[in-house]
Amino acid sequence: MSRTRTALLAAMALVAGATGTAIAAVPGAAGAAAAVPCTVDYKVQNDWGSGFTASVTITNNSAAKSSWSLQWSYAGNQRITSGWNAKVSQSGANVTAANESYNGTLATGGSTSFGFQGTYSGSNAVPATFTLDGVTCNVDSGGPTDPPDPTDPPEPGDRVNNPYDGAKVYVNPEWSAKAAAEPGGSRIANQPTGVWLDRTAAINGVNGGMGLRDHLDEALTQKGSGELVIQLVIYNLPGRDCAALASNGELGPTEIDRYKTEYIDPIAEILSDPKYASLRIVTTVEIDSLPNLVTNVSPRPTATENCDVMKANGNYVKGVGYALNKLGDVSNVYNYVDAGHHGWLGWDDNFGASAQMFKQAATAEGATVADVHGFIANTANYSALKEDHFSVNDNVAGKSVRESKWVSWNRYVDELSYAQALRNQLVSIGFDSNIGMLIDTSRNGWGGANRPTGPGATTSVDTYVDGGRYDRRFNTGNWCNQAGAGLGERPKASPEPGIDAYVWMKPPGESDGASEPIDNDEGKGFDRMCDPTYTGNPRNDNNMSGALDNAPISGHWFSAQFQELMKNAYPPLS
Repeated sequence: MSRTRTALLAAMALVAGATGTAIAAVPGAAGAAAAVPCTVDYKVQNDWGSGFTASVTITNNSAAKSSWSLQWSYAGNQRITSGWNAKVSQSGANVTAANESYNGTLATGGSTSFGFQGTYSGSNAVPATFTLDGVTCNVDSGGPTDPPDPTDPPEPGDRVNNPYDGAKVYVNPEWSAKAAAEPGGSRIANQPTGVWLDRTAAINGVNGGMGLRDHLDEALTQKGSGELVIQLVIYNLPGRDCAALASNGELGPTEIDRYKTEYIDPIAEILSDPKYASLRIVTTVEIDSLPNLVTNVSPRPTATENCDVMKANGNYVKGVGYALNKLGDVSNVYNYVDAGHHGWLGWDDNFGASAQMFKQAATAEGATVADVHGFIANTANYSALKEDHFSVNDNVAGKSVRESKWVSWNRYVDELSYAQALRNQLVSIGFDSNIGMLIDTSRNGWGGANRPTGPGATTSVDTYVDGGRYDRRFNTGNWCNQAGAGLGERPKASPEPGIDAYVWMKPPGESDGASEPIDNDEGKGFDRMCDPTYTGNPRNDNNMSGALDNAPISGHWFSAQFQELMKNAYPPLS
């Protein structure tokens, strides 16, 4: 079985319906992909009868390009109203999409993606022909044989393009029972959340709780005759969370062999049991690990000694690579690698370097980029999904929004724009053109009475941004039990182009860390960022921590936080 998500057809073109996919190429010698100058993957992501969103991925198999322009024509009356990651224009039925300044480079074999929204009436047929810089990428829907219909249900055991499409998602009964026991908690107790394997003991169950096989068996029960995704968080690297203390782990910095043999190998063995072959198993691999090797190492002012150690010994890279390799060998496992969040990696000096770090790990310890099905952003964090009242393109009082204290020269102000841009960056350096992103929306709703309804005052760039932003933290570097946070978008498949799903990977109500030192046998320390009296450090520009008081150690139930998340939910709870 191929480990890639969707094979591009080299010698034929597929024309599908409004909710289908067109994957097209010029004719050439049968099977001779090298003879194809370019391929285009055009997907209608959402269609509501009078409008639609679509994503387009271009793969260049000819000479490298420093700029590009893609053209096509619609057979119907489709009109494009907006686009992203390309300059999209339309004259009559003819559409041109040209690169932005940041994604013009297209290497031989490289890919890039963009998206757009449009309107139509009548039919919304996929275009039959595309040209890249005047060279035809496809000419018709014919061919010696008809290609498989991508709308057909997958055969048992086949990997699908997006595991969340057409599937229920596992509801963890242990979390669900805690949520239901809270006043008002029954409103969300049936939402799917991630199962965190945050130590070796979690594989068999901690203190009489459910182990991995217990969760998988329960998932089979919940699955019934349909499809079901179960979400697992792989989270036990040696020297875990080198820049924080609240979620340190059980393994020391050098214990990579224990990580492999005592943690990853047993998980892989259980997941490969044929009993569970009908489940779609999503693994989110090692939260808050690889980004630390970019931002929190010398000579950065945010460097920590522990992160310098982990970069020097290579055990984060080795551990992630080993996990991807072993878990990727299981045919029904979908690996998603943690990709931080916009307030961590969105700056120019972090963005590209982090993508390269992800590729380094994805090609370590026998892994390949084909072992990566996608990436996850904002896990266990609070970054707003979409800021509606300002953008980095705005200018106020003679200054760019990027100059505001809140944005601080970041190119991204929310998770959706960051995740979509990072996806394009990853594809451009060699990851599969069909990788998808997950965004954790479990705690980024920022609703309630203080949710802004419009832009801030234009007296200065800071009043403009601060008055209009949904994210009410003191700084995007604040991560621990944030006061005022709310539940975000409910879990949903294929919500936006390039996004496989909104997920609640972090179970709402589980603490990020203790607000004061608490002795424990889980290897978890005390981090001042969880102390509401803490005045900050360089990683949050020396702002107050914004943390809630009276919090337990990470992973333990925090009733006050759960109540606050429900109160401030957006969309609001009914």
